[in-house]
Amino acid sequence: MNIKTLAVNGILAALYIAVSFFVQPFGFTNIQFRVSEMFNHLVIFNKKYIFGIVIGVFLTNLLFSPLGVYDLVFGVSQSVIALLITIASAKFIKNIWLRMFFNTVVFTFTMFIIAFELKLALGFPFFLTWFTVAVGEFVVMAVGAPVVYYLNKRIGFDRIIS
Repeated sequence: MNIKTLAVNGILAALYIAVSFFVQPFGFTNIQFRVSEMFNHLVIFNKKYIFGIVIGVFLTNLLFSPLGVYDLVFGVSQSVIALLITIASAKFIKNIWLRMFFNTVVFTFTMFIIAFELKLALGFPFFLTWFTVAVGEFVVMAVGAPVVYYLNKRIGFDRIIS
């Protein structure tokens, strides 16, 4: 990994943490609106953004999550799995909007991992929790898709790192 890629991913991780900090009360319960999840769409433009996103998720969960080790294992795993599925889909889905939609669906569906975590850690009912965290994830990712898309038009996420 070159210095520029490392630096950009460091900035991305810091942005993920900063945005998560400001919405802390809405990022760790059975109803979640972690606005920083919109950064997951960056892998649509370059798969190397996975490093900054995963480090951001890990450090956010380490610093702010009341669930401790649970969130470090389940939260990070959910992100890694969903990001890798989205990256793999790029071979088959060429349209950016379709990839963003697919990414939104993947992240929404894989929230069953977070529901399982919350069931283990806090005893929340699995299916209801899956529904509530999935709805929050869907809203953030769906609203985030056009935001990231139009930011890409100005910034060029696909050209920042190579």
